[in-house]
Amino acid sequence: MLAAEAFDAVADVFEQRFGTWRSVAAQRSAVRVELMRAFPRGASVLEIGGGIGDDAVWLTRLGRTVFLTDASPAMVRTAQRRLGERAAVCPAERLAELDQPPFDGAFSNFAALNCVADLRPVAAGLQRLVRPGGQVVLVLFGTCPPGELIVQLARRDMRAAFRRMRRSAPARLGGREFVVYYHRARDVARAMAPWFRLVGRRGIGICVPPSAAEPWISGHPRLLGAMAAMDRAIAGPLARFGDHVAYRFERTA
Repeated sequence: MLAAEAFDAVADVFEQRFGTWRSVAAQRSAVRVELMRAFPRGASVLEIGGGIGDDAVWLTRLGRTVFLTDASPAMVRTAQRRLGERAAVCPAERLAELDQPPFDGAFSNFAALNCVADLRPVAAGLQRLVRPGGQVVLVLFGTCPPGELIVQLARRDMRAAFRRMRRSAPARLGGREFVVYYHRARDVARAMAPWFRLVGRRGIGICVPPSAAEPWISGHPRLLGAMAAMDRAIAGPLARFGDHVAYRFERTA
């Protein structure tokens, strides 16, 4: 898998590259609010595309039991140093092959599923791994974020400014090329049906800019704080304009 190879290439420097950026931290904080709402203390949770395990470790410290999966062996090796046996190599498209008891819920953060062309195999795997009534939170790239447009136009990168209007676009990480797929909201809901019912969505990073605004935005913490406050007020009604969109599903009976 090309995406897995790309993330393998940056696994050793992933935290140094992205972990210090305030825009990423602000968006992650917004996602974590949704995770706390979806998964009560004591819940068993499956993470899809968990990378080096930042969210899994955080949830574990707050009383949830998390089993992390990722397609990148190098990422999983790092996660295993933090989570032990509760991390395994498993591409999202092959969740149906995962030998685990049913979970109370599942989540995927920061567009891991945008490396997947077809979400239907992901949904088919989740329907076996999530108990009826369980919550699933999928955080995917938004398809019409004004922040991305403004930042990329300011950088005079026309291709990047309008790439999310396409169904897919080439990407590059760690010197490796792969494809990013921009899933429309209706396509996400259709892929998850009939096993999962969409119960809500919230925009992540409507005013908070994308990571393309780094490192400039990290040098302006007050401005970023004001943007994050605005996001909290408009995340529901203006969800479609998020840099990411958090979709919340419920496992049907």
